[in-house]
Amino acid sequence: MTSVITGDIIDSRKNESQHWVEDLKKILSPIGKTPVQWEVYRGDEFQIEIENPEDAFLTAVLIKAHLRAIKSDARMSIGFGNKTHCAAKISESNGTAFINSGELFETLKKQKVTLAMRTGDTVFDEKLNLMIQLALTFMDSWLVQSAEFVAKAIENPTLSQEELGQILGINQAAVSRRQKRAQFDLVMNLDRYFKTQIKQLTAS
Repeated sequence: MTSVITGDIIDSRKNESQHWVEDLKKILSPIGKTPVQWEVYRGDEFQIEIENPEDAFLTAVLIKAHLRAIKSDARMSIGFGNKTHCAAKISESNGTAFINSGELFETLKKQKVTLAMRTGDTVFDEKLNLMIQLALTFMDSWLVQSAEFVAKAIENPTLSQEELGQILGINQAAVSRRQKRAQFDLVMNLDRYFKTQIKQLTAS
């Protein structure tokens, strides 16, 4: 099983295309090699393969945090399944993970949600998507400082609040306030639950 994130930048048409291309590439470059593992096309759309499906949710949250930190956001769908064709470009690869991600992505605007997932198991998907929607009630409202904290905390999971503060240039008390404001502990609890559920799904 693999996972594929399909996304686009919200309201990108109001800004210069080149600006989004460069910002997106910076955000996605640590994830893997382009264009095999990720690709930005048409200026504001992107696709990424996350080979370990358990990492898919937190990767999507990390992308959202990076974008919110530059006063932007994205709509993203996470599809799970197989990969039956491996092309030189991810946008030309295929399999149920790609189909689930692509089909779900087309419905996001109508659903008025910025993040959702599909495995093809309706009961499983409904349960996880409800949890994601509840988390979006605050993730969609992250301000720059909260989003910056979330991105750094996800990228540096072993660092203490004090160490994170040194990176962000703030004291430990300010880090604690940002952590609470971002509801970061809740995000990480949701990620832990997501990982256990995906693990069970891949094992079955």
